[in-house]
Amino acid sequence: MTDNKTHLYLMPGMAANSSIFEGIKLPEDQFTCHTLEWFVPEKGMDLEAYAKKMCKKINEPNPVLLGVSFGGMLVQEMAKIMPVRKLIVVSSVKSKHELPKKMIFAKYTKVHKLLPTGLVNNVELLAKYAFGETVTKRLHLYEKYLSVRDKYYIDWSIDQIVNWKQETPLKNTVHIQGEKDAVFPTSHIKDCILVKNGTHTMIIHRARWFNEHLSTIILE
Repeated sequence: MTDNKTHLYLMPGMAANSSIFEGIKLPEDQFTCHTLEWFVPEKGMDLEAYAKKMCKKINEPNPVLLGVSFGGMLVQEMAKIMPVRKLIVVSSVKSKHELPKKMIFAKYTKVHKLLPTGLVNNVELLAKYAFGETVTKRLHLYEKYLSVRDKYYIDWSIDQIVNWKQETPLKNTVHIQGEKDAVFPTSHIKDCILVKNGTHTMIIHRARWFNEHLSTIILE
């Protein structure tokens, strides 16, 4: 029997696991949702090599890839390796030119190498890096979402973000961005669907918006 459903693969943001997608509910007669998880990169592995390894976890031809934040960068690298039906990046950037000035500054000064990532078990600090938010409430939730706390992985992720080389957006990319995103401000971003009052964590806190609009975005 032929599977006529659209297969959607969901990639979480830096340090996060797939529980950030718990609120995403799409019509089951049209979509099959799969989640991807971060793994600790091998020594010397760049983002392209990491993407190649992640592509091996995809079993269907021409899937839709959706990535959040750093996961949005990763799915763009994956789309250079394998054919995809559509590419959706959320709370992310489509080229190195959309990175905020503080990240470009970090690239040239290597200041990101000085970040105290050894404190990865401090959830408040990790949330500041990964989500761009100061977390004082619902710490238990952030402990659930941010489970990838390997120091090498965190250092590697920050380095890959600030040194991302993509010059121009890939074709067939849909970019969804919160107007109040503190990590990747919209002032640097062109051609995106703006979510009113959306923050960097809107995939969690504005799941209803995605449930109302994602099906149409994928199928149009």
